[in-house]
Amino acid sequence: MQIILQEDIEKLGHRGDIVTVKPGYARNFLLPRKLAVEASAGNLKAIERIRTSLAKKTATELDAAQKQANLLNGISLSFTRKTGENDQMFGSVTTADIAESLDAQNFKIDKRQVQLKDPIKAIGEYPVTIKVFRDVTAQVTVHVTKEE
Repeated sequence: MQIILQEDIEKLGHRGDIVTVKPGYARNFLLPRKLAVEASAGNLKAIERIRTSLAKKTATELDAAQKQANLLNGISLSFTRKTGENDQMFGSVTTADIAESLDAQNFKIDKRQVQLKDPIKAIGEYPVTIKVFRDVTAQVTVHVTKEE
């Protein structure tokens, strides 16, 4: 089934793209959430008009993302966790913890934007990448210390 994307969808495409997906994925997920519209003849004609407005919207979002990435670069976050013998942590520092800490500093970051392969489970200093917008990323430093 061919659809026209209304929003950027990870691993599928960007706004305005015409992509082919399985009918169930379109019918049960994309269409009810208004993430896409069916690629009918009328919608294909309308997409040319919509693409210009989407391009303007994308340009403004990209500019805002660049500014936010510049502000995020160099930010340092500190977390204190309980540890046992040999400095082994009880628990970990997750993407949700990092997003919550950035939210406390007035950065609107979703936990899905934090690029962390595995939760941090050891004391130390770690660089963490934040995906702000499509190809715009920022680097923050996470310090994990031992609770006394």
